[in-house]
Amino acid sequence: MDPTRWQRIQTLFHEAASLAGADQPAFLRAACSGDDALRSEVLAMLEADATSGSILDRDLGHLAHQVLSQTTSTSIEFKGFGPYTIKQVLGEGGMGVVYLAERKDLGNLVAIKVLRDAWLSPARRERFASEQRMLAQLNHPSIARLYDADTLSDGTPWFVMEYVEGLPLTDYCQKYECSIQRRLQLFRQVCEAVQYAHAHAVIHRDLKPSNIFVKPDGGVRLLDFGIAKQIESLDTPSDTTRTLMRLMTPAYAAPEQVRGGGVGVHTDVYSLGVVLYQLLSDRLPFDLSNLTPGEAADIVAGHEPGKPSATAVGTQHTGVGYSAWDELDVLCLTAMHKDPQRRYRSVEALIRDIDHYLNGEPLEARPDTLRYRTAKFVRRNRRAVAAATLVFALLIGLVTFFTLRLAKARDAAMAEAARTQRIQQFMTNLFEGGDEAAGPSDSLRVVTILDRGVQQAQSLNSDPKVQAELYQNLGGIYQKLGKFDRADSLLHLAVEQRRSIFGADSPEVAESLVALGLLRSAQARLDEAEQLARQGLEMSKRHWPPTHPAVAKATFALGKVLEDRGQYAQSIQVLDEAVRLQSGFSILSADLAASLSELANSHFYTGQYAISDSLNRRVLQMNRQLFGERHPAVADTLINLGEIQVQGGHYSQAEQFDREALDITESWYGKDHPETASAMTILGRVLVYEKRYDDANNLLQQALAVQERVYGPVHPRVASALNDLGKVAQSKGELDHAEADFRRMADIYRSVYGDHHYLIAVALSNLASVYVDEGQYVPAEQQYRDVIRRFTEALSADHQNTGIARTKLGRALLLQHRYADAEAQSRAGYEILIKQMDPSTTWLTKARQDLVEEYVALKQPEKADRFRIEPVNSARKVVAAR
Repeated sequence: MDPTRWQRIQTLFHEAASLAGADQPAFLRAACSGDDALRSEVLAMLEADATSGSILDRDLGHLAHQVLSQTTSTSIEFKGFGPYTIKQVLGEGGMGVVYLAERKDLGNLVAIKVLRDAWLSPARRERFASEQRMLAQLNHPSIARLYDADTLSDGTPWFVMEYVEGLPLTDYCQKYECSIQRRLQLFRQVCEAVQYAHAHAVIHRDLKPSNIFVKPDGGVRLLDFGIAKQIESLDTPSDTTRTLMRLMTPAYAAPEQVRGGGVGVHTDVYSLGVVLYQLLSDRLPFDLSNLTPGEAADIVAGHEPGKPSATAVGTQHTGVGYSAWDELDVLCLTAMHKDPQRRYRSVEALIRDIDHYLNGEPLEARPDTLRYRTAKFVRRNRRAVAAATLVFALLIGLVTFFTLRLAKARDAAMAEAARTQRIQQFMTNLFEGGDEAAGPSDSLRVVTILDRGVQQAQSLNSDPKVQAELYQNLGGIYQKLGKFDRADSLLHLAVEQRRSIFGADSPEVAESLVALGLLRSAQARLDEAEQLARQGLEMSKRHWPPTHPAVAKATFALGKVLEDRGQYAQSIQVLDEAVRLQSGFSILSADLAASLSELANSHFYTGQYAISDSLNRRVLQMNRQLFGERHPAVADTLINLGEIQVQGGHYSQAEQFDREALDITESWYGKDHPETASAMTILGRVLVYEKRYDDANNLLQQALAVQERVYGPVHPRVASALNDLGKVAQSKGELDHAEADFRRMADIYRSVYGDHHYLIAVALSNLASVYVDEGQYVPAEQQYRDVIRRFTEALSADHQNTGIARTKLGRALLLQHRYADAEAQSRAGYEILIKQMDPSTTWLTKARQDLVEEYVALKQPEKADRFRIEPVNSARKVVAAR
């Protein structure tokens, strides 16, 4: 056979194999252009490919000869799927065959995907392996999970996925006549799954209803990551791009995809828009049936879709008013905009507008304006418009030249200075509360401002001083948004550029070193953080007088880093100095409030709760005066006050503080932000103390997912969430889970702080409590003794944590019937705690109960009676005090 013809057969075979079986004949009729022999040969290959003969065992030449000479109807018998038994074929497509199988030992149903025709295209084997890698890294309730993977004896790869029993999204909505609201709720679940994939740097590239199943319980599952791609590897050679174009579905592909252009978040957003269009109108935006791929691409890229409201049919659309349809049209067509820059910039932005619609709020998206349509006209008629503009500009220029010449020279310096000041002030105030119009940090306006700010900074090569200042300010803002990688890059650029402009020892470089030190502290890279903060402070003192604000700010930074390191005595000394310096300024400042807040934190960690409470109440008043009632700084102070209430055993008061703080934080940053996650962790901890374990677990799981995404698996905030999740598991009797959480918590703290931080003792104390629940009293005793030593060294012998650890040790000894030893520890812990806690606190109640039991066993009934009536006497003292 002619090699050229064989190549043509292969190409058509791959194109047709990627389509559903019902669509293949129409495609081949159009693609073969009347060549019936060619069409018959490709159909023969497709038929052989669809049968289950042992074709995977045959070489390419033998198969080509067999397929072109006669069809084959023998069947492939797949064996050796480990513990899985094949029950039936679920479906097949261009990548592989999917079987329904049952795991023999567990009896659960799964879906097994087996690579097809790897003998024809080795690239398919790589795509198949890529799909496995994608699924392995994605763990989301709305994404079908990967369970297992292996190869057959002949090397054919296969993998096991979650079996999703249900209907494609559009079929489900039509069958159950879902309302518009219900369709949007289901679509929102799809968007959350896609957003999760994007957050893990995965672009799906083939979103369509047949890849989105709705289960009988209403849950959504996203399937088929066969041509998904990591964001960092999206730059592919042109021939690879053309191959992938044959694999995608043109009806759901973005215009730039069908043109062979780049893909990314914006192309998935477009595909979601098409899915939404189909959900709203029960039809696709373009009818591409019976068209060749080239004709379909021309339609998608060159024609505007009609509004979904113009073609909406069905009972589910009754009751939707004209104004609501206008918003649905805007929402859908914004996602499908031909210009990627005019689409939703992320799936998260699309989700926000879905929520706005469902809540009856205004959308962030807007219809195309006259300005935008004019700009498109100018681009289409660029030469004519440019010529007319040039003539007009020359006329105006001749008239105004002499008038403006002197004014331009006079105003240039002033305009440049004002521009620099405006940029710095606006970007700084944006997240400090100075510009109320800027809005919360998760709004589309702020994201747009940041993106444009970075682009502007990169273009200011002719003005490196302003460029470095923009890098500095933008880096600080990205840090507040929790985008540490972006902040790191920009702050490094600021340091290097300022060194080249001002010299290695300069006040500008000192400012950048201080900012970078605070970022390192937030990243839990504490050795480097302290080194940078000290270097920045020393440099600032060399260039500024002692009372200069830059010196005060650098002093605060060092104090904050020392606090994060757990060196509280030193941090109190340094932060006291920062407060003294900042109190000398004539105006109330956010810097002073921040220094007082960190000083209050350091006192809290050393057990000086009264001092911390007084300082925090002062900070709360200052922050409300500076920023208003609904600012994150106010929320942080409320959390601090709540923690003080926890230490006193006043859990209901703590919950009030923490709920108000979470409400403020979430409204400012949004749900998927590390600050919101920290507020969830704090509230979840209080709910654990209140024994509301299910409510606590829901909050803590959400918080852990966000913290791990932002900070990675090894960070103090991750450990903080694990601490409380472990307590929830322990309270439910899930001791293995609790032990795993507490061990991981201890490992994180050791990795970050070394082996002498008091938080390691907290984790080890929790682990010892699991040993007690398991009946391992001797290991628990040994662990508690180590914990007491650590608390005494890191905090003090009379610190509240030391007292609690002593009562726990007393309990472990009591359970061993070592009554005298137990009484000594229980009594010592009780004497520490009674001076610092409300008598009704759980810790004191438990200590009294243990002491009663110990004195009874020691035959000292008078002492036992004393601790029986102690709660009554304490209550009387409280009443008398009131």
